[in-house]
Amino acid sequence: MLPLDGTTVVALEQAVAAPFATRQLADLGARVIKVERPGEGDFSRGYDRTVHGDSSYFVWLNRGKESIELDIKDESDRRVLDAIVDAADVVIQNLVPGAVERLGLDAATLRAARPELVHCSISGYGPDGPYRTKKAYDLLIQCEAGLVDATGSEDEPCKVGISVADIATGMYAYSGILSALLQRATHGVGATVEVAMIDALAEWMVQPAYHAVYGGSATRRTGARHAFIAPYGPYATGDGNQVFLGVQSDREWVRLCREVLGRPELALDPRFARNPERVVNDHLITPLIESAFAPHDADGVIALLDGAGLACARLRRPAEILTHPQLVARDRWRPVRAPGGMVQALLPPVTIAGQEPVLGAVPRLGEHNDTLRAEFGS
Repeated sequence: MLPLDGTTVVALEQAVAAPFATRQLADLGARVIKVERPGEGDFSRGYDRTVHGDSSYFVWLNRGKESIELDIKDESDRRVLDAIVDAADVVIQNLVPGAVERLGLDAATLRAARPELVHCSISGYGPDGPYRTKKAYDLLIQCEAGLVDATGSEDEPCKVGISVADIATGMYAYSGILSALLQRATHGVGATVEVAMIDALAEWMVQPAYHAVYGGSATRRTGARHAFIAPYGPYATGDGNQVFLGVQSDREWVRLCREVLGRPELALDPRFARNPERVVNDHLITPLIESAFAPHDADGVIALLDGAGLACARLRRPAEILTHPQLVARDRWRPVRAPGGMVQALLPPVTIAGQEPVLGAVPRLGEHNDTLRAEFGS
């Protein structure tokens, strides 16, 4: 018995944000019915062909769902959709601004007939305000939220390498839906849930905004180094590799000076004793650390830092995640069927003792057309 067994979710979704939210619901046992455009489907199916001929985005985001092709403007298909919605506990949508209102699938319309329904809408900029009708994609939200300006090198701003605005939004939608389902279980009424991408990423950007506004200085771009904590970032080792080190407190700085640098006097040096001064003088700290690392290869530096109880990491490539020794040792991967073949899927980060999440197959476009039409209509 999984937490969402018996819960039906209708997903009028595309791209990343809403599919990421509904995939979490599917992993917890919900039945997720994904409504797709006939012949084309969710446009993320066409982003690439790297996973046995299928899109890496689609395979990642859509396991465990049922796919039905429906032309919502066709009367017969609309009757099928209405029947599915009538049986749903949750409706989630991230269509272009204004689309669900024109189709009569908005929260006000659906919940007027069924107050117990949980309706979640994901948008770029929210339902009102001057930006309400603008299209929004991940990179554009990263720009508007100030993330691109805070990322990259001193000479050039840079986007984050993953769809971070979409992922943040999807996770807030997921937690909002769970909260609404809990409210319904307690009080018997559903909820209208709104999640805007700009809100989700702006929340993540409040700390650098505070630092800039109340500190009176522009946000610095520091590449792979931390803009507000030092020493924190990559350092060269004797074999030409890099090891990342993170010192989070003044106590850890003292330990680094004594046990790794062999320079205990630096712990009390006024240029370095407290983090704000270390950030200002980070350019002086880097050669001290790299001098101490120079006699060792990367493995030796990791062993040295681990022995001192200091946080450190290797710089790994994304492909190495599938063979990461910690994930492998903890048995975090499961085989999942995708349309073109089997793939390794990561278990959800949240584990519940005694429960194995459902990691269902990734559907072909319209794979469940016949069964869902037989169940819900014509």
